[in-house]
Amino acid sequence: MRRLLKSLVHGEGDKKRMISSDLQRAILARTEKIPIVKTLQLKVVSLCEGSCEVVVPRRLKYDGVFKSFHGGLLMTIADSAACFAIFTKTGPDVQLTTTDMNIRFLAPCLSDVTAKAKVIKLGRTMVPVSVDLFDSADRHVAVAQVNYMLLSNPSSSAHPIL
Repeated sequence: MRRLLKSLVHGEGDKKRMISSDLQRAILARTEKIPIVKTLQLKVVSLCEGSCEVVVPRRLKYDGVFKSFHGGLLMTIADSAACFAIFTKTGPDVQLTTTDMNIRFLAPCLSDVTAKAKVIKLGRTMVPVSVDLFDSADRHVAVAQVNYMLLSNPSSSAHPIL
């Protein structure tokens, strides 16, 4: 876990704003409790303010009809990455739910997949997130938008908004 945190702190060298190591640890601890993360062997590669990058290995038993990464699983990965990107802005204890999502498949994914999520806007209750998905050759295989509703105030998840 130390090595992962060290790589998260140093990032990719672009203009992304890093988050504190305490927030990173809290987000990683929260994600480890999510059953689909373990099922898909989802690994968080980077966490920066408003963004998250995850990698999921392709497992043939999860292929779709055309012997490629199943589209429904790509959407699940996009949804998870979007949620974790929101956590970088709100903290991992916020109560939230997906309201809607869409995905456009651009090419079959025949390898591991990387999902890069970016919060478009942290609204009072709504949070749209864009997610780009790439195969291991860095080919753009899908683009998604996931919209979340915050059910509690990000500064105090004990006090619901609704």
